Amino acid sequence: MFVALPLSEAAVEHLQEFLAPRQEAGADLRWTVTEQWHLTLAFLPDVADRHLDELEERLTRAARRRTAVEVALAGGGAFPGPSRGRVLFAAVDAGERTGSRAEELRRMATGARAAAVKSGIEVEGARFHPHVTLARARRPTEMTRWIRVLEGYRGPTWCTERLVLVESHLGEGPRRRPRYEIRADFPLGAGAETRA
Repeated sequence: MFVALPLSEAAVEHLQEFLAPRQEAGADLRWTVTEQWHLTLAFLPDVADRHLDELEERLTRAARRRTAVEVALAGGGAFPGPSRGRVLFAAVDAGERTGSRAEELRRMATGARAAAVKSGIEVEGARFHPHVTLARARRPTEMTRWIRVLEGYRGPTWCTERLVLVESHLGEGPRRRPRYEIRADFPLGAGAETRA
């Protein structure tokens, strides 16, 4: 499972149009499907059913403490690095790294991770780095040219409105990819209880 911020339809369509004519040049990459693009806040590799109710309660509270922020996809990068990349990603622009929007995104991730840990669930992953995974390589690959292509990209701005808890069913999607199922939806902000 994972906790994520969904992308707006406009953001997905814009990025898809940008990438479509370029993807054929990346036959060495396995491109992710657009329906699965999201911004992961917390990755939860093993969630027992007995923890779900508490997790959902804690995520509801965590989402209410956060405010919606305007973000855009702009630029990109590779994990663990350009010369031996395994994951190509689009970067998330939430303003300056020290700005209030970027800080609010970090707080969303911290809140989601804390909700999981306090519910007895292990959280996997290193420091939060907001991104959207675009493609994966089967082996370490030189990705500098792809990063240069993404340097000129800037998508439309959208306002985050909700967090989602997603269950990943490995191998159940098209071409044995994961199938994602949204298990719960958590509106952001103090007025969230009136919108739910």
